[in-house]
Amino acid sequence: MAGVLPSSISPYTLLHSSHDKLLTISKPYIYPSPLGNAKKHSVICFSSKKKPGFFDVVLDYIEGGPKLRRWYGAPDLDTEDRSISEETDESSEEDEIKDAVLVTDGDNEIGQTIILSLIIKRVRVKALVKDKRAAMESFGTYVEPITGDPKDSSFLKKSLKGVRAIICPNEGFLSKVESFKGVQHVVILSQLSVYRGSSGVQAIMNSNARKLAEEDESVLVASGVPYTIIRTGLLTNDRGDKTGFSFEEGCTKNGSLSKEDAAYICIEALDVVPEGGLIFEVVNGEEKVLNWKDQFERLMKKA
Repeated sequence: MAGVLPSSISPYTLLHSSHDKLLTISKPYIYPSPLGNAKKHSVICFSSKKKPGFFDVVLDYIEGGPKLRRWYGAPDLDTEDRSISEETDESSEEDEIKDAVLVTDGDNEIGQTIILSLIIKRVRVKALVKDKRAAMESFGTYVEPITGDPKDSSFLKKSLKGVRAIICPNEGFLSKVESFKGVQHVVILSQLSVYRGSSGVQAIMNSNARKLAEEDESVLVASGVPYTIIRTGLLTNDRGDKTGFSFEEGCTKNGSLSKEDAAYICIEALDVVPEGGLIFEVVNGEEKVLNWKDQFERLMKKA
């Protein structure tokens, strides 16, 4: 797949390497110049003086998508409305291959970070987005963007077609799903602990989000589908991989977690499927995690 990094390179190895090397695949990345009307392009080299965070790379990827495709020889996308055809339901449910991961919000920062991580891992990705053409411009053929009304049962059915796992960067999707048939694992990034701990005006502002989060978790637990609920503290824009973590009960009351770390934990949790369900709290702290599979297994035993 042109322009996609080998699956053996993890996002953290890729983005947070301590070596002062230019990241090279086969040709350098070329991004649009930041100067408004400049016609020249700039080649971005990563050095130890100013290492970009994961969100920086996501932004560069999104803004440079069309040029990256041309550079690597992939065909340009026709962004006219007629080029965006609706998925057909020709194949029966019995014949369909369930190998995709559905990201339920492909518009926010964490969702886009998760998408890019899945692309790097060569995973088939479906994503719910508000603007299908913008998503196609951003990620090309590497992502199947889906737009529609989440309250529409036919739209939800189409969204889950061919899906083996779901990652929810925020609340509000799962409570509307009538059937999780064929889904093998659901990962939720939940701020329910933060919502429950808020008070005063903040509690009023969070009331709807809290209700949606509680409904999502309730529906998921009752579904019988293996699930991982990652309850975080306050999400911040700090760069990930700078500190360790804390998994102590109650740590989310006053702790925080960087959005980069939150996205990374979702990706690591995806392939560690619990027998029933796993709910744990996590914030940035002092504990270093060398092997996430072992960490999840310890959390399962503790639960």
